[in-house]
Amino acid sequence: MINYEIHTTPFGEMRIAAGERGLVALSFHRGERPLPTGADWQRGASPLTDEAARQLAEYFAGERREFDLPLAPPGTDFQRRVWDALRQIPYGETRSYRQQAEALGNLKAIRAVARANGANPIAIVVPCHRVIGADGSLTGYAGGLEMKARLLTLEGARFIQQAELL
Repeated sequence: MINYEIHTTPFGEMRIAAGERGLVALSFHRGERPLPTGADWQRGASPLTDEAARQLAEYFAGERREFDLPLAPPGTDFQRRVWDALRQIPYGETRSYRQQAEALGNLKAIRAVARANGANPIAIVVPCHRVIGADGSLTGYAGGLEMKARLLTLEGARFIQQAELL
């Protein structure tokens, strides 16, 4: 059973979902996104969704830089390794996909790392928003590039806005 709730943040609504072993999903909620298949979903808070909401509120208030939540994202072993590496990027810093592939010890895996970043089911806590292009520009983000820019700005990270590249 996976409990989920929709939590309002200063950056919009987020769907927080947790199972028995940990947080399974955290995403910007736009109403149209269906729930993933393969699990029994129940709308309603749990102690873990409440704790995630509390820690998110601290993050958005600038009071939290690291999250202390059990995670249980569904994914392949490779994806989980990529997501673990994302959690090593410090608050307020960014990395390129190439740097992430190097951190995993496989420079040939740049595209696979990018795909795994895109499949990350736990936004913010697993900070895929901290991965940017090699030139410092913003690259894809499930929450949209504007949201990625807002998150990086909140953290004080340096990046290049698309208009600056022209």
